[in-house]
Amino acid sequence: MTDTHVSEPPRPGSLFGPDSQFHRFFNDPRWALAVVRATVLEAAHPRIGAALTDNSTFVAHPWRRLRNTLVSLQRMFGPDDEARRKEAARLNRLHARLSGTDARDRPYDAMDPEVRAWVVATLFESSVTMCRLSGQPLDQETMERLYAEYHAFLAALGDAPGHLPSTLAEFWPYYDHMVEEVLENTEALRIILYKLFDHLPAPPLLNGLPTVWAAGRAFAGPLIGTITVASLPESFRRRAGLPEVPGARTLMQGAYLAAGLARFLPENWLRTENVTELLSLTWPPDGDDGAFAQAATLTALRGRMKRAGALFRLVTPFPVPPSGPAEDLPTRRSADEFFTAVLDQTGNGYLDWPDLAAMARELSTRLDLDEPAETRLYQAFAEWWRELQAALDTDGDGRVSKEEYAAAVPSLAGPALIRVAEVLFDVTDTDGNQYIDADEYRTLFRTGFRRTVSDAEGSYSRAAFVKDFLSFMSGRRRSTPYDPLLADA
Repeated sequence: MTDTHVSEPPRPGSLFGPDSQFHRFFNDPRWALAVVRATVLEAAHPRIGAALTDNSTFVAHPWRRLRNTLVSLQRMFGPDDEARRKEAARLNRLHARLSGTDARDRPYDAMDPEVRAWVVATLFESSVTMCRLSGQPLDQETMERLYAEYHAFLAALGDAPGHLPSTLAEFWPYYDHMVEEVLENTEALRIILYKLFDHLPAPPLLNGLPTVWAAGRAFAGPLIGTITVASLPESFRRRAGLPEVPGARTLMQGAYLAAGLARFLPENWLRTENVTELLSLTWPPDGDDGAFAQAATLTALRGRMKRAGALFRLVTPFPVPPSGPAEDLPTRRSADEFFTAVLDQTGNGYLDWPDLAAMARELSTRLDLDEPAETRLYQAFAEWWRELQAALDTDGDGRVSKEEYAAAVPSLAGPALIRVAEVLFDVTDTDGNQYIDADEYRTLFRTGFRRTVSDAEGSYSRAAFVKDFLSFMSGRRRSTPYDPLLADA
């Protein structure tokens, strides 16, 4: 039976905004399962999988990556045409920087329109599948409208038509061909299924309760993996050699049915952006004072969770790593900890250009930089990478291992890193007077670092700003503003 609430078609012409089918799905609890499934199908594409393995932060910083993806989708499918144009330009600049070769020397390019079409195809097909598996299949008219919206998404990115089939009838043979002939058991797919789910880092709200999180993850991780594998196309599962646990299909259908029933909870109980902000403790991208006050409350809640964790550790017999409010922690990290938490953004155990590019990408996204400021920031990080490589890459393999980093005990505050700080200062100093006044300073920490600075008075000089940034990036000092930006999951 078709769910009339889900299947109600949007008004004519409303391919974006609150009347779109996508908007209805965005706050549907089933969509969480569908997005995980779509991500696995994306990662199984050899070119997408290679790009993810080489460049993505989804292993080390999955909550940050989740939030950024959801915010991007909101902007692209929202009613604001200017916000959509700006986000499309940002995505295209980001994708233009992601190219290379995989382990078999096959080239990949994130701007490849065939690759981008497959990303959209997985989101559309997984949305349709989630409704079918939950016993509420979409009717033909609703599927047509949803498919038109995803076509409009590609058009907003500037992709030429033809790479995603133009009609729904043509889509299904295309999808079957991709599943049966193109997808592979890639390294990225294996990382998601067998590493990410089993070793998912705690969201910032819960990282003061490591024992509780570890116990929950031990149950939830394999469960999510089992449900996801069972929902994949059978032909691909067999060809990729993905094991299906006995009873997995029944478990998977039960999960989708339960998520489908959760849709009938009061509307404000389950909103995707609220859940994501709660997990990652991030500020709304374009929030007003009320939204920022709500986010500040969540930040305070995190501190209370950490204090509760300290009490919990007094009565638990299990050894857990030290944790606590940022102000109670030692001000310096060990070289190993700094390498893992801050420098190794991709989580592959090495420092190389994709790690620094990820830092530039996160800063550019948080500060909402346009050209040419974004390019200047990337160039500054590229110069810093060349300095690090020259100083630390002792075996000449093009990357820096944790051992090479720790053995050198380097001072990272070279001219290039100073240039990174200066670029950040320049984009904050909006009036160009070489000082950041109190309003500019508060705006920087609100938009860039998702923190309030209630005591900002007077002005903040270029030298003072650079000193603070370098004390974190080279002195390995913990920092309330910078930790959430570059070190938190």
